[in-house]
Amino acid sequence: MKTSLTLRDRSLHLVRYPEHLQHVSWQAWDAADEYLIEYVESNVPGYQDKQIRIYNDDFGALSCWFAEAAPLYFSDSFVAHKSCLINLAKNQISQDKLRFYDSLQQVSEPVDLVLIKIPKTSALLEQQIIDLQLVVGTNTQVIAAGKANAIQKSTLSLFKKHLGTTTTSLARKKSRLIFCRPSADKHNKSPYPSVWHTESPRFEISNFANVFSRQQLDIGARLLLQHLPDAHKRTVIDLGCGNGVLGLHVLRQYPSAKVVFVDESHMALASARHNVQTNMPERLEQCTFLVNNCLDDFEQITGIQNVDMVLCNPPFHQQNTITDHIALQMFNDAKRVLKHNGELHVVGNRHLDYPAKLKRMFANYSVLASDRKFSILSCIKT
Repeated sequence: MKTSLTLRDRSLHLVRYPEHLQHVSWQAWDAADEYLIEYVESNVPGYQDKQIRIYNDDFGALSCWFAEAAPLYFSDSFVAHKSCLINLAKNQISQDKLRFYDSLQQVSEPVDLVLIKIPKTSALLEQQIIDLQLVVGTNTQVIAAGKANAIQKSTLSLFKKHLGTTTTSLARKKSRLIFCRPSADKHNKSPYPSVWHTESPRFEISNFANVFSRQQLDIGARLLLQHLPDAHKRTVIDLGCGNGVLGLHVLRQYPSAKVVFVDESHMALASARHNVQTNMPERLEQCTFLVNNCLDDFEQITGIQNVDMVLCNPPFHQQNTITDHIALQMFNDAKRVLKHNGELHVVGNRHLDYPAKLKRMFANYSVLASDRKFSILSCIKT
């Protein structure tokens, strides 16, 4: 993995977290980071003395570069936050230089310069832009960066609708910048959380902006819901829980179950907690909510030593990168925390090579159900 970012006679040592699971061809920054850094250095004099906010810095490249300006850091991702802390340490930069916030936290301090990496989820970007309405002024500079093919007319429209006059740069190394000058007349209400309902039982499912399957029940989860394991008096982890719909159904079918909701997204955990509280408030005491990278240090953090089941609908993207390293860590972590004869249930696209990987890890697997696109796989820890 390339780890040295060198620009303007300055170098940073940057890694992706967790470092040992990354492909050798990956790096912890992209051309959009470089473009944004070069632009600010060349065109924003005195930025070191400005009030700066940084949004969606995936692995800490922007935060490390601009750390001397003591920026405010906003991200919905636990992994991004962890990566940033690691890279600050690798470059001998005190983490006290930055103030860290998740995407649900509001900070009322005015801002002079806003730096945004365009996230994969446009709804998250929209929510962040709406949040900025409360703190930007007509002299605030808003500069966003992303892959050129990710910056569509709809992306520019979000900035124009919620902030003000918006223009874009020429493309460079397949990346582009967005420039926005806020006006004083934007006071738009957020459309999030979005709400939809399951059919039977009828649950009201609220979804903050960055939640997977925000608008409807994911078709893989729908198949898994038809084949939930017996969770009577058992402890179940809903790993990568999103809005918590799997764990919610477990609680409904098995009132004696305990459910641990785990996700690396703060918005996902907030959605899952809200959905339990809204639909089954009497079950809230049986639930634990943990924002984490898979099940890192799970036993130490939660004090839970005996897990009976893990339900998992793994992602196969990290931001814009297609990868199975998250799924593999989920499977390995599940095996570690499961007790003897504990069960892992996985839903995955049939084109993914999960069966072979699970067989190597668990020495067994069975197919509980499948359709044209998805399979439900079960593994027993022996």
